[in-house]
Amino acid sequence: MRKDKQDATIGLPEIGISLDELVRRGARQVIQQVIELELAALLEQYANVRTLSGKRAVVRNGYLPERDVLTAAGPVTVRVPKVRDRSGTGVKFHSTVVPPYIRKSPRVSAALPWLYLKGISTGDMSEALSVLLGEEAKGLSANVVSRLKAQWSDEWQQWDRRDLSAARYVYWWADGIHTGVRSEGGDGQCLLVIVGVTPDGKKERVAIADGFRESTASWREVLLDLKARGLQAGPLLAVGDGAMGFWAALEKVFPATRAQRCWFHKLGNVLNALPASQQARAKAAMQNIFMAATRADALVAFEKFVTTYGAKYPKAADKLTHDKASLLAFYDFPAEHWQHVRTTNPIESTFATVRHRTTRARNCLSRATFLGLAFKLMEEAEKSWRRIRGADRIQPLLDGVPFKDGIPAPDNPPEQQKLAA
Repeated sequence: MRKDKQDATIGLPEIGISLDELVRRGARQVIQQVIELELAALLEQYANVRTLSGKRAVVRNGYLPERDVLTAAGPVTVRVPKVRDRSGTGVKFHSTVVPPYIRKSPRVSAALPWLYLKGISTGDMSEALSVLLGEEAKGLSANVVSRLKAQWSDEWQQWDRRDLSAARYVYWWADGIHTGVRSEGGDGQCLLVIVGVTPDGKKERVAIADGFRESTASWREVLLDLKARGLQAGPLLAVGDGAMGFWAALEKVFPATRAQRCWFHKLGNVLNALPASQQARAKAAMQNIFMAATRADALVAFEKFVTTYGAKYPKAADKLTHDKASLLAFYDFPAEHWQHVRTTNPIESTFATVRHRTTRARNCLSRATFLGLAFKLMEEAEKSWRRIRGADRIQPLLDGVPFKDGIPAPDNPPEQQKLAA
């Protein structure tokens, strides 16, 4: 055998090991290495702490019992070391990679509410995950999943009672999500969701509630609850579709908030009123409206659409002209924000899989379970949300600086600037 071939065989795993087992072994090795590095950092931190006899006060003291942690690679056995604190000050070692009592990785925990809303019952959850993680997927019996659902409900209730007296929002996206999941209240129940933008440009969950369809009464209850928990004012601009009772409720509770109708929903509504042969051209014509650089150009494109389709397809033209003002509200806000506030995409993308599913959960969900599942879905989604573009433009907005066609309008200063002059 040539030398280069001999060298190539060094380090190869023994014959007969499956790929899954090889991945698990690699995962265990990496996790164990990281835990040891965490321990080394703790020991280094207390290296100068000594007992009266001069010995190191914080030292290694064996390991905790081995335990399996369910990860995306399957169950991985880990050993977490212990330390002994001879000084009596109570120093303990807690790994951030494998915290005390953890049995599932966050990725696996995040998959559970998705599986449940996809129609997989509590008793089938372990079987479903075994397809993804292997037959060794342990610790996910029906009782464990039931306890998790109760925990999610408790987490939602605590979050839903949080104080909002210091909260401030620049934008809101609001939508009603019809999941198809059956609930105790009947098939009319849906999720009422609000996502907001804070003054530093970050997106965050504002409200997750349930209501009968998308009625004004249900939305009004949600908004009044936000106000009762200390929210001083609504956002400068709220984005939503036209089929909700949200707008009537918003006008009553936060009347100063301006409305921006979602162009994604409006495209669908208008195209549904046109024959298939006209839809491609009509879609391009509407895109010319909301992609125009200025309000004046948008109005020109608006009138062109009405002239082209109004006589033959009046229903389609009426759907567009009915919301003309609220469809163009975004022109009074920074151009960097336009791509964010023209649609309800932050909510649409989060619940896309749930919204389009066709199966139903076989068992009727309680209200608490229904909301707990939604809470966990959004909690996981929020981890990947990014700040909006042009976050530096937010403070001028809050200070009252007007914007015209996406840029500050120096010829129309806010009231406080006029007084100062």
